[in-house]
Amino acid sequence: MLRTIKSLHNKLEGVPETVGDSVRKIEFSNGSRIRALHGDEKTVRGLSAVSLALIDEAARVPEELLAAVRPMIATRSDGTLVALSTPFGKRGFFYEAWIGDAIWHRVKVPASECPRISEAFLAEELRELGQQRFSEEYGLAFLDPDEAVFPTAIIDAAL
Repeated sequence: MLRTIKSLHNKLEGVPETVGDSVRKIEFSNGSRIRALHGDEKTVRGLSAVSLALIDEAARVPEELLAAVRPMIATRSDGTLVALSTPFGKRGFFYEAWIGDAIWHRVKVPASECPRISEAFLAEELRELGQQRFSEEYGLAFLDPDEAVFPTAIIDAAL
């Protein structure tokens, strides 16, 4: 993710210059910085006054990591948490945020709407992955896991 951010920054005009650059951090002439952190709740703790926390592959992030990241934005009135992901079943924080009534702004862009991905590639992926895996990875569908004995809808209706 940090490599992509660096590449995009280099293509922009009129943005602050890079004054420090390492494997896990970029610093800019205006004093702002971007840090890439490991996905381990034990090692991300301690940062505060973060204006933007970005969680990539959020559907696969353990609850403990989310709990460690959320306080980072607590002391800023403009603190924002962004979660990016493809679905990973009907479970976890990302699924609950997507279907819930929380204050999340949701944006859904399936692969079919991405001009950089060809129809031929998607057709091949559908053949290789099968309908269920393809629907999650490329169609952004939240599906019950293959190993589920009962679909989530039936369990929810029973409760």
